Amino acid sequence: MSLARDIADLGSVTSRLDIVGASSGPLSNRNVVINGGLQCWQRATSATAAANVYNTVDRFKFFKNVGAFTTERSDDHPKGAGFSLKAQCTTADTSIAAGEYAFIDHEIEGQNLQHFQYGTSSAKDVTLSFWVKSNKTGVYTSSIYKHAGSGTGYMYRKEFTISSANTWEKKEITITPTAGSTSFITASAGAIPNTNANGIGLTFNFAIGSNFHGANDTWETGSNYATSNQVNWLDSTSNNFYIAEIQMEVGSQSTDFEHRPFSDELARCQRYFYSWTSSGLSDNLYLSTPYASGTPPNTSASVAYTFPVTMRGNPTMTALTGSAVSNLNRFTSSTHNATAQQASTSSNAALALDTWTADAEI
Repeated sequence: MSLARDIADLGSVTSRLDIVGASSGPLSNRNVVINGGLQCWQRATSATAAANVYNTVDRFKFFKNVGAFTTERSDDHPKGAGFSLKAQCTTADTSIAAGEYAFIDHEIEGQNLQHFQYGTSSAKDVTLSFWVKSNKTGVYTSSIYKHAGSGTGYMYRKEFTISSANTWEKKEITITPTAGSTSFITASAGAIPNTNANGIGLTFNFAIGSNFHGANDTWETGSNYATSNQVNWLDSTSNNFYIAEIQMEVGSQSTDFEHRPFSDELARCQRYFYSWTSSGLSDNLYLSTPYASGTPPNTSASVAYTFPVTMRGNPTMTALTGSAVSNLNRFTSSTHNATAQQASTSSNAALALDTWTADAEI
């Protein structure tokens, strides 16, 4: 019994070492996709029309210039517990013109991708994995866009097939730096900018016109998101699309999805977008302008707020609701904090900002 147990333990250790070798990196912090588990939804969780902005799930943006679709949070999950992103076609277009498109986009900072070693002869294999399901079967594409920075922009696209309607299927795509017998990524122009700007864009495509078609499983210049085999998911308002557990990691083989604590994932998301909603006057951004009869009033007052995490860049501040929002004179910000200033007033008018946002997305 002892020998059998030792052999079993050795097999378990060997298996774990094989996984580490396949991923070419540590078992923690290996997923470069932020919010790949779709835990954080600071903007909205209910069905919202896609409009070339971030508007529901954190860190995923939706682009379209044809048809219409909504996105929302769903508890339909391939493993029975967790969230998925659901898209639903709401306006059909049965014929996609050459310049039309609709897709999901996830942007990753260049400084988070330096271990890919793009732009060198040591560039790494990278594996993308995710779960997907739809009522519409057929060939879809996912693409990787290596942003130009100081080099050149290159795009890679790979087909995947949804084989069975309304059934969760796991997909794994390994992107080699020389896919298509190219040397774009291993040459200096293939380097990912080591900055807080866009490094790589990851897309999942719904409908792509012929102006944006390229070869399967190869690196090319330009922005060819899909192959000519890409289905037109927008051809019926009956069409839905679910995606979950999105992971991209160094290595030629996918590992189990990296589950991160909600607090960790939320902090990562708040680097790009922070939404404040007060539960009452005592915890909102509140200030008032002191005024004494018979003496000149103070013409303004201000209050500062420190963000929970350092933001990617100086965010755009937007005051949404609160008392006397119209008196807001200036909303300034840095990566660390924001300051709200009240406009000139001749009375003791309070300014209470109980809903506001800070946006530093890429």
